[in-house]
Amino acid sequence: MKLLIVGSNGQLGSELCRVLELGKSELGMLSYDLLGAEYVGYDVDRLDITKMSACRRVMTDEKPDVVINCAAYTNVDGCEAHPDDAFAVNAIGPRNLAVCCEEFGAKLVHISTDYVFPGTDPNPRCEYDTPAPISMYGKTKLLGEEYVKQFCHRSFILRTAWLYGYVGKNFVKTMLRVGRQNGAVTVVNDQLGNPTNAADLAHHVLKLAITDEYGTYHCTGEGVCSWYDFTVEIMRLSGINATVTPCTSEEYAAAHPEAARRPAFSALDNKMLRCSVGDEMRNWKDALASFFENYKEE
Repeated sequence: MKLLIVGSNGQLGSELCRVLELGKSELGMLSYDLLGAEYVGYDVDRLDITKMSACRRVMTDEKPDVVINCAAYTNVDGCEAHPDDAFAVNAIGPRNLAVCCEEFGAKLVHISTDYVFPGTDPNPRCEYDTPAPISMYGKTKLLGEEYVKQFCHRSFILRTAWLYGYVGKNFVKTMLRVGRQNGAVTVVNDQLGNPTNAADLAHHVLKLAITDEYGTYHCTGEGVCSWYDFTVEIMRLSGINATVTPCTSEEYAAAHPEAARRPAFSALDNKMLRCSVGDEMRNWKDALASFFENYKEE
Protein backbone atom coordinates (compact mmCIF):
# COMPACT_ATOMS: atom_id res chain seq x y z
CA MET A 1 0.00 0.00 0.00
CA LYS A 2 1.19 3.49 -0.83
CA LEU A 3 -0.16 6.66 0.78
CA LEU A 4 0.21 10.20 -0.51
CA ILE A 5 -0.08 12.78 2.27
CA VAL A 6 -0.95 16.25 0.98
CA GLY A 7 -0.14 19.10 3.35
CA SER A 8 2.55 16.96 4.95
CA ASN A 9 4.28 19.81 6.80
CA GLY A 10 1.21 20.82 8.81
CA GLN A 11 0.20 19.59 12.23
CA LEU A 12 -1.91 16.66 10.99
CA GLY A 13 0.23 15.84 7.96
CA SER A 14 3.42 15.72 9.99
CA GLU A 15 1.73 13.57 12.62
CA LEU A 16 0.56 11.11 9.96
CA CYS A 17 4.12 10.83 8.65
CA ARG A 18 5.46 10.29 12.17
CA VAL A 19 2.89 7.61 12.97
CA LEU A 20 3.54 5.75 9.72
CA GLU A 21 7.28 5.88 10.36
CA LEU A 22 6.88 4.48 13.89
CA GLY A 23 4.17 1.96 13.02
CA LYS A 24 2.13 3.14 15.98
CA SER A 25 0.28 6.16 17.35
CA GLU A 26 -0.31 7.39 20.88
CA LEU A 27 -3.48 5.26 20.84
CA GLY A 28 -1.69 2.03 19.90
CA MET A 29 -0.23 -0.02 17.07
CA LEU A 30 -1.35 0.56 13.52
CA SER A 31 -3.24 -2.10 11.63
CA TYR A 32 -1.12 -4.91 10.21
CA ASP A 33 -2.13 -3.66 6.75
CA LEU A 34 -0.27 -0.41 7.42
CA LEU A 35 2.94 -1.81 8.86
CA GLY A 36 5.68 -1.17 6.36
CA ALA A 37 3.34 0.83 4.12
CA GLU A 38 5.06 3.19 1.74
CA TYR A 39 4.18 6.85 2.13
CA VAL A 40 5.24 10.12 0.55
CA GLY A 41 4.51 13.67 1.70
CA TYR A 42 3.85 16.71 -0.45
CA ASP A 43 3.38 20.24 0.83
CA VAL A 44 2.60 23.44 -1.07
CA ASP A 45 6.22 23.87 -2.15
CA ARG A 46 5.94 20.65 -4.20
CA LEU A 47 2.23 20.45 -5.01
CA ASP A 48 -0.23 23.28 -5.63
CA ILE A 49 -3.56 21.47 -5.28
CA THR A 50 -5.38 24.42 -6.89
CA LYS A 51 -3.86 23.35 -10.22
CA MET A 52 -5.38 20.25 -11.82
CA SER A 53 -2.28 19.67 -13.95
CA ALA A 54 -0.08 19.60 -10.83
CA CYS A 55 -2.36 17.07 -9.14
CA ARG A 56 -2.36 14.81 -12.20
CA ARG A 57 1.41 15.01 -12.45
CA VAL A 58 1.91 13.91 -8.84
CA MET A 59 -0.65 11.13 -9.16
CA THR A 60 1.10 9.90 -12.31
CA ASP A 61 4.52 10.00 -10.63
CA GLU A 62 3.53 8.47 -7.29
CA LYS A 63 0.60 6.15 -8.15
CA PRO A 64 -0.79 6.11 -4.56
CA ASP A 65 -3.49 3.77 -3.31
CA VAL A 66 -4.70 6.37 -0.80
CA VAL A 67 -4.51 10.17 -0.86
CA ILE A 68 -4.93 11.99 2.46
CA ASN A 69 -5.70 15.69 2.00
CA CYS A 70 -4.61 17.71 5.02
CA ALA A 71 -4.05 20.89 2.99
CA ALA A 72 -6.36 23.82 3.73
CA TYR A 73 -6.59 27.57 4.15
CA THR A 74 -7.34 27.45 7.88
CA ASN A 75 -6.89 31.11 8.88
CA VAL A 76 -10.55 31.88 9.58
CA ASP A 77 -10.09 35.66 9.57
CA GLY A 78 -7.79 35.43 6.56
CA CYS A 79 -10.51 33.63 4.61
CA GLU A 80 -12.77 36.66 5.05
CA ALA A 81 -10.04 39.01 3.80
CA HIS A 82 -8.98 36.72 0.92
CA PRO A 83 -12.10 34.80 -0.18
CA ASP A 84 -10.72 33.83 -3.60
CA ASP A 85 -7.64 32.27 -2.06
CA ALA A 86 -9.79 30.41 0.46
CA PHE A 87 -12.07 29.20 -2.34
CA ALA A 88 -9.13 27.97 -4.41
CA VAL A 89 -7.48 25.99 -1.61
CA ASN A 90 -10.54 24.77 0.31
CA ALA A 91 -12.88 24.02 -2.61
CA ILE A 92 -11.03 23.80 -5.92
CA GLY A 93 -8.10 21.90 -4.38
CA PRO A 94 -10.26 19.08 -2.98
CA ARG A 95 -12.17 18.95 -6.28
CA ASN A 96 -8.92 18.47 -8.19
CA LEU A 97 -7.75 15.73 -5.85
CA ALA A 98 -11.15 14.01 -6.00
CA VAL A 99 -11.18 14.01 -9.81
CA CYS A 100 -7.64 12.64 -9.91
CA CYS A 101 -8.33 9.95 -7.30
CA GLU A 102 -11.32 8.78 -9.32
CA GLU A 103 -9.25 8.69 -12.50
CA PHE A 104 -6.37 6.77 -10.90
CA GLY A 105 -8.51 4.44 -8.76
CA ALA A 106 -7.24 5.78 -5.42
CA LYS A 107 -9.13 6.35 -2.19
CA LEU A 108 -9.37 9.94 -0.91
CA VAL A 109 -9.42 10.95 2.75
CA HIS A 110 -10.37 14.62 3.08
CA ILE A 111 -10.18 16.64 6.31
CA SER A 112 -12.97 19.13 6.98
CA THR A 113 -14.23 21.19 9.91
CA ASP A 114 -16.90 21.80 12.52
CA TYR A 115 -17.29 25.28 11.04
CA VAL A 116 -19.58 23.90 8.33
CA PHE A 117 -22.28 24.21 11.03
CA PRO A 118 -23.72 27.55 12.23
CA GLY A 119 -23.43 26.78 15.95
CA THR A 120 -27.02 27.74 16.71
CA ASP A 121 -28.10 24.40 18.21
CA PRO A 122 -26.99 23.64 21.80
CA ASN A 123 -26.46 19.93 21.03
CA PRO A 124 -23.47 18.24 19.38
CA ARG A 125 -23.99 17.93 15.61
CA CYS A 126 -24.22 14.51 13.99
CA GLU A 127 -23.22 13.61 10.46
CA TYR A 128 -26.84 13.69 9.29
CA ASP A 129 -27.41 17.27 10.47
CA THR A 130 -27.64 19.95 7.79
CA PRO A 131 -24.61 22.27 7.48
CA ALA A 132 -25.13 26.03 7.28
CA PRO A 133 -21.76 27.79 7.64
CA ILE A 134 -21.58 31.41 8.74
CA SER A 135 -18.00 32.22 7.69
CA MET A 136 -16.09 32.16 4.42
CA TYR A 137 -13.88 29.46 5.89
CA GLY A 138 -16.88 27.26 6.64
CA LYS A 139 -18.52 27.96 3.28
CA THR A 140 -15.44 27.07 1.25
CA LYS A 141 -14.77 23.95 3.33
CA LEU A 142 -18.36 22.80 2.81
CA LEU A 143 -18.04 23.19 -0.95
CA GLY A 144 -14.83 21.19 -0.78
CA GLU A 145 -16.79 18.39 0.94
CA GLU A 146 -19.46 18.49 -1.75
CA TYR A 147 -16.88 18.27 -4.52
CA VAL A 148 -15.21 15.28 -2.86
CA LYS A 149 -18.52 13.42 -2.63
CA GLN A 150 -19.46 14.39 -6.18
CA PHE A 151 -16.23 13.42 -7.94
CA CYS A 152 -14.73 10.53 -5.92
CA HIS A 153 -16.94 7.59 -4.98
CA ARG A 154 -14.26 6.00 -2.76
CA SER A 155 -13.89 8.86 -0.30
CA PHE A 156 -13.90 9.64 3.41
CA ILE A 157 -14.66 13.09 4.80
CA LEU A 158 -13.53 13.65 8.39
CA ARG A 159 -14.76 16.77 10.16
CA THR A 160 -12.62 17.72 13.11
CA ALA A 161 -12.41 20.72 15.45
CA TRP A 162 -10.06 22.87 17.50
CA LEU A 163 -7.07 20.88 16.25
CA TYR A 164 -3.64 21.13 17.84
CA GLY A 165 -0.43 19.15 17.34
CA TYR A 166 3.31 19.11 17.87
CA VAL A 167 4.14 20.83 14.56
CA GLY A 168 2.81 24.11 13.17
CA LYS A 169 0.70 26.92 14.56
CA ASN A 170 -2.31 26.26 16.77
CA PHE A 171 -4.31 27.65 19.67
CA VAL A 172 -2.36 25.78 22.35
CA LYS A 173 0.98 27.19 21.22
CA THR A 174 -0.49 30.68 20.86
CA MET A 175 -1.80 30.61 24.43
CA LEU A 176 1.57 29.37 25.71
CA ARG A 177 3.34 32.24 23.96
CA VAL A 178 0.90 34.95 25.03
CA GLY A 179 0.70 33.62 28.59
CA ARG A 180 4.48 33.72 28.98
CA GLN A 181 4.90 37.10 27.33
CA ASN A 182 2.02 38.96 28.97
CA GLY A 183 1.25 36.98 32.11
CA ALA A 184 -2.42 37.27 31.17
CA VAL A 185 -4.80 36.23 28.39
CA THR A 186 -8.42 37.10 27.64
CA VAL A 187 -10.46 34.38 25.94
CA VAL A 188 -14.09 34.00 24.91
CA ASN A 189 -16.22 31.90 27.23
CA ASP A 190 -19.39 31.57 25.13
CA GLN A 191 -18.04 29.58 22.15
CA LEU A 192 -18.03 25.84 22.83
CA GLY A 193 -16.52 22.90 20.97
CA ASN A 194 -14.22 19.86 21.10
CA PRO A 195 -10.43 20.29 21.40
CA THR A 196 -8.78 17.59 19.27
CA ASN A 197 -5.24 16.23 19.49
CA ALA A 198 -3.72 15.61 16.05
CA ALA A 199 -2.32 12.31 17.33
CA ASP A 200 -5.86 11.00 17.92
CA LEU A 201 -7.10 12.25 14.56
CA ALA A 202 -4.14 10.72 12.70
CA HIS A 203 -4.86 7.33 14.27
CA HIS A 204 -8.46 7.37 13.05
CA VAL A 205 -7.57 8.70 9.60
CA LEU A 206 -5.31 5.71 9.07
CA LYS A 207 -7.75 3.28 10.65
CA LEU A 208 -10.42 4.37 8.17
CA ALA A 209 -8.11 4.57 5.15
CA ILE A 210 -7.62 0.81 4.97
CA THR A 211 -11.37 0.11 4.97
CA ASP A 212 -14.22 0.48 2.52
CA GLU A 213 -16.36 2.30 5.12
CA TYR A 214 -16.75 5.37 2.91
CA GLY A 215 -18.73 8.41 4.01
CA THR A 216 -18.73 11.49 6.24
CA TYR A 217 -17.35 11.22 9.77
CA HIS A 218 -17.02 13.45 12.79
CA CYS A 219 -13.71 12.91 14.56
CA THR A 220 -13.08 15.15 17.57
CA GLY A 221 -11.93 14.84 21.15
CA GLU A 222 -14.56 13.66 23.61
CA GLY A 223 -16.20 16.27 25.81
CA VAL A 224 -17.25 19.87 25.31
CA CYS A 225 -15.62 23.02 26.66
CA SER A 226 -15.26 26.72 25.92
CA TRP A 227 -12.11 28.39 24.62
CA TYR A 228 -11.80 29.82 28.15
CA ASP A 229 -11.98 26.34 29.73
CA PHE A 230 -9.45 25.09 27.19
CA THR A 231 -7.06 27.92 28.02
CA VAL A 232 -7.35 27.42 31.78
CA GLU A 233 -6.36 23.77 31.32
CA ILE A 234 -3.48 24.74 29.01
CA MET A 235 -2.06 27.07 31.65
CA ARG A 236 -2.52 24.51 34.42
CA LEU A 237 -0.76 21.72 32.54
CA SER A 238 2.05 23.96 31.30
CA GLY A 239 2.71 25.47 34.70
CA ILE A 240 2.57 29.00 33.31
CA ASN A 241 1.41 31.46 35.96
CA ALA A 242 -0.86 33.56 33.75
CA THR A 243 -4.24 35.07 34.54
CA VAL A 244 -7.01 33.83 32.23
CA THR A 245 -9.94 36.25 31.93
CA PRO A 246 -13.22 35.30 30.21
CA CYS A 247 -15.01 37.60 27.77
CA THR A 248 -18.05 37.34 25.54
CA SER A 249 -18.00 36.96 21.76
CA GLU A 250 -19.61 40.40 21.56
CA GLU A 251 -16.80 41.94 23.60
CA TYR A 252 -14.19 40.16 21.46
CA ALA A 253 -15.84 41.34 18.23
CA ALA A 254 -15.86 44.93 19.48
CA ALA A 255 -12.12 44.71 20.15
CA HIS A 256 -11.42 42.87 16.87
CA PRO A 257 -13.90 44.18 14.25
CA GLU A 258 -11.98 42.44 11.46
CA ALA A 259 -12.57 38.99 12.95
CA ALA A 260 -14.88 36.50 11.22
CA ARG A 261 -17.98 35.19 12.96
CA ARG A 262 -17.47 31.92 14.83
CA PRO A 263 -20.11 29.32 15.73
CA ALA A 264 -21.32 29.63 19.31
CA PHE A 265 -21.67 25.85 19.73
CA SER A 266 -19.73 23.79 17.22
CA ALA A 267 -19.33 20.54 19.17
CA LEU A 268 -19.59 17.37 17.08
CA ASP A 269 -20.88 13.89 17.88
CA ASN A 270 -18.67 11.05 16.54
CA LYS A 271 -21.71 8.90 15.74
CA MET A 272 -20.43 7.45 12.47
CA LEU A 273 -17.19 6.32 14.11
CA ARG A 274 -19.05 4.65 16.96
CA CYS A 275 -21.36 2.85 14.55
CA SER A 276 -18.65 1.66 12.12
CA VAL A 277 -14.94 1.23 12.88
CA GLY A 278 -15.09 2.35 16.52
CA ASP A 279 -14.46 5.63 18.34
CA GLU A 280 -11.18 5.65 20.29
CA MET A 281 -10.87 9.44 20.57
CA ARG A 282 -9.69 10.44 24.03
CA ASN A 283 -11.36 12.87 26.38
CA TRP A 284 -10.04 16.31 25.51
CA LYS A 285 -8.38 16.77 28.94
CA ASP A 286 -6.59 13.41 28.76
CA ALA A 287 -5.42 14.10 25.21
CA LEU A 288 -4.16 17.56 26.19
CA ALA A 289 -2.26 16.11 29.15
CA SER A 290 -0.64 13.60 26.78
CA PHE A 291 0.34 16.45 24.47
CA PHE A 292 2.22 18.21 27.27
CA GLU A 293 3.94 14.98 28.30
CA ASN A 294 5.39 14.65 24.78
CA TYR A 295 5.70 18.25 23.54
CA LYS A 296 9.18 19.68 23.17
CA GLU A 297 8.86 23.40 22.61
CA GLU A 298 10.42 24.81 19.46
